[in-house]
Amino acid sequence: MKPKLKHELRTPLNHILGYSEMLLEDAPALEIGDWHRGLERIQELGQLLQRGVDDLPSPPVEADGTRPQPRTPPEWPSLVGEIRGLAERLAALAPPGQQDAPADLARIRDAADNFGRLLAALTTAAAGDRVEVESEEPGGEADPNPPTRNGDPGRILVVDDDEGNRQMLERRLHRLGHQVQCAADGRAALALLHREPQDLVLLDIQMPVLDGEATLRILRSDPVLRRVPVIVLSASRDLSRVVRCIELGAEDYLPKPFNPILLQARIKACLDKKRLQDRETEHLRQIEDLLHVILPRDVARELQATQRVQPRAVPEVAVLFTDLAGFTQWCAGKSAIEVHRELQGLVETFEDIALRHGLEKIKTIGDSFMAVAGLLAPLPNPAAAAVACGLEMTRAAAAHGQGWRLRVGIHTGPVSAGVVGRQKYQYDLWGDTVNTASRMEQAAPPGGVCVEASTWARIAALYLGESLGIVQLKGKGEREIYRIDGPRNIPAKGEPAID
Repeated sequence: MKPKLKHELRTPLNHILGYSEMLLEDAPALEIGDWHRGLERIQELGQLLQRGVDDLPSPPVEADGTRPQPRTPPEWPSLVGEIRGLAERLAALAPPGQQDAPADLARIRDAADNFGRLLAALTTAAAGDRVEVESEEPGGEADPNPPTRNGDPGRILVVDDDEGNRQMLERRLHRLGHQVQCAADGRAALALLHREPQDLVLLDIQMPVLDGEATLRILRSDPVLRRVPVIVLSASRDLSRVVRCIELGAEDYLPKPFNPILLQARIKACLDKKRLQDRETEHLRQIEDLLHVILPRDVARELQATQRVQPRAVPEVAVLFTDLAGFTQWCAGKSAIEVHRELQGLVETFEDIALRHGLEKIKTIGDSFMAVAGLLAPLPNPAAAAVACGLEMTRAAAAHGQGWRLRVGIHTGPVSAGVVGRQKYQYDLWGDTVNTASRMEQAAPPGGVCVEASTWARIAALYLGESLGIVQLKGKGEREIYRIDGPRNIPAKGEPAID
């Protein structure tokens, strides 16, 4: 069984056409002479052979699943010999400044030799030999006015087992301004993609080790690499394989030998599409980050997943309110920049402290800061966590530039929580616990953390405190409140020590 005939013949033709096209592009546009005429003749002969390969008849499939060996036109060896002779003669005519010309002409000569060897093997084969010839469908006509704008350069990975194909594509893509890397098979390509991100993959189908179809299947199942666009480039005209690659997620397909202008247009279209997708992904990430700033993280996830947030009732949380004593008076005569700078520094410090103690920030109103313990994540003792947070906040405020005295009020009990509003999301709490915590803050002395008697009962074994007596609270009547002095050095029975 011989290799697939048309696929094998197209590979050297791809080299002949590709390298001669690049040599013509490099030559001065107005220089018409033996150099130009020779290269144009190579192009003409290569295209003639390409059409002949495409038009080779496919004999009917026989009972054993093979086809009789098709006969190649008798004039082909002379056409190939002319290409080889032109490549050798042109090596002495290269215009000044074309350093790559001798190597490129040598590649054209070697490709002609490879094509000739394939023809010789076919014509000398025994009459009873069979050859596997892939089923083919004719390609469509090329756009007579293809786009030529390069677009922005990208990072492109060329995956092809033929070294000549890799070198030719790498050269052509470098000319278009792209960064290019190469791999000889699918396994090497996957390893490289995991090391370095790429904007586009040009993938051959028929390769050893891991072919293009298997490589594409792995790419599309990989959560990291699945969005990398792929253009399939192949000398095979087996449309069933091409269709499978498209179904697996390939962006496009081009047959070899490829039209360089069409390749350029397809690459530009893929890169433009990827950049648009990247911008959309970045915008979504920014929106998600903004949503997490506005809402607690779990609430933001619920909103993204269900487009709504289910209100919830929580039987026991600890609500914390703070207020800076004398802040309003301090603002008088200060610029907006000074006020903002001072408040920003304090709020960022309070956010860090709240996070360390497991509290969820709810909002700030002016210089007032509100947080809650035990709302979205369970805590063994929400009141103790809130008190520890409040004490650290008072120390941090006192150590801040202005030596602020912070009033902190805490109350424990049930709350309802949810998102209110439609134009601007706001996650908020409501209920008597919230109101009482606010009243505790108003009753607290500057620099003090205060709780009501029912909350004191939950933390008395952990903290030292002093009763401030019965205080008339607005809307709440008379309540006994306690000022927290600090943690107990000796823990009560069954309770851990507090540092």
